[in-house]
Amino acid sequence: MRAQKPYYVLLILTLVYAFNFVDRQIIGILSPLIKADMALTDAQLGYLKGIYFAMLYTLTGIPIAWLADRTHRVNIIAVSLTMWSGFTALSGLATQYWQLALCRLGVGIGEAGGTPPAHSIIADLFPASRRATAIALYSLGIPLGIMLAYLASAFMLSGGEANWRAVMIAVGLPGVLLALVLKFTVNEPVRQGASTTRSLSLIAGIKTFISVPSWWGMVMGITLSSFANYAITGWQMDFFVRRFTDTDIVELLIMFGVINGTLYALGVWAGGVIADRWGRRFKGAYALLPAIALCIGVPAFFVAIHTEQLYLAIAGFTLLLVTSGTYFGPCFAMVQSLAPAQCRAMSTAVCFFVLNLIALGGGPTFVGLVSESNMAELGEMGALLLAFKYLAVPFALSVLAFAWTAFRLEKDLDAVASAH
Repeated sequence: MRAQKPYYVLLILTLVYAFNFVDRQIIGILSPLIKADMALTDAQLGYLKGIYFAMLYTLTGIPIAWLADRTHRVNIIAVSLTMWSGFTALSGLATQYWQLALCRLGVGIGEAGGTPPAHSIIADLFPASRRATAIALYSLGIPLGIMLAYLASAFMLSGGEANWRAVMIAVGLPGVLLALVLKFTVNEPVRQGASTTRSLSLIAGIKTFISVPSWWGMVMGITLSSFANYAITGWQMDFFVRRFTDTDIVELLIMFGVINGTLYALGVWAGGVIADRWGRRFKGAYALLPAIALCIGVPAFFVAIHTEQLYLAIAGFTLLLVTSGTYFGPCFAMVQSLAPAQCRAMSTAVCFFVLNLIALGGGPTFVGLVSESNMAELGEMGALLLAFKYLAVPFALSVLAFAWTAFRLEKDLDAVASAH
């Protein structure tokens, strides 16, 4: 008999999300090895980490979410997981750059069907007062997935042979098995509120939430900060390999794996819990918390990229990682709460369209292009460092967006609640 308990469903969805991030981040983790093996430029690597993945990921997300608001969401997630895991495994068989690029496009198409229907399911299983906590727990799939990607890479490479292809295959195939577990143990939940509200067309549904100022405030806050954060995580291993040339890459992989699985996970979980508790007294807390967190983490990052001490650099990157993790629960909870029940998957999809086209597609690609264009003058390390410095701009704009939203959010939540 299929399990129906909300926290079991949440656990399975979180594991699916973990595989999402294993397959999304593995290209950045293995970046130095892929660059050396296939003789790629920083610009080519930037395209693989950014725009090639994000292009079809963003374009297919909205039609898939439209289906998710009308059809069986569990089936959509299961098929999507099978697809993105399969293309990750196929990446290990690529012998030419164009083949690797096509596999990244395939991973992007698959992952487009993961989070929007999952957010919609979670919103149906948990009340608004616990939604940020539930989505924060779901978002633990991010640090869990990144940890698994780092540790799997370290394990596969620890024998001394730098075989990045074997790592791709090893992390891709288990996702297919998890898709079967999802399909055969999770039922499609009842859509809360859908029976008492009229059906909305695609355009009408989108208009209901994009007309809300706070919806845009939360989306732009997370988009701008994610632009910088995706850029950093996509090029983090390249930075440490270039800056600290004597450090064993396997040791770095293990350290960052443990950091993601513990401290980053703590930040993601704490963000949802703190926002829900603070939000009972002040609804603007869902936006103010991410703004405060970034004001702590961003200065630490800029200290880290200028130090010659390995462990101080790791500490700075870690503090940014932990504080940035706090925005997942609050932001995505508001993306759900500011939309009617019958178009919640669409709300997440449109949010992700903006987020991933600009942040996931733009951040890593931007760093790769800036680094490549300045490499002749500044060298590999200097060019990458310059690209990182430019990230101060999106970080600052993100803080401003979150701060503005904090003082608008309660008004918009009340208006949405009374309208629907």
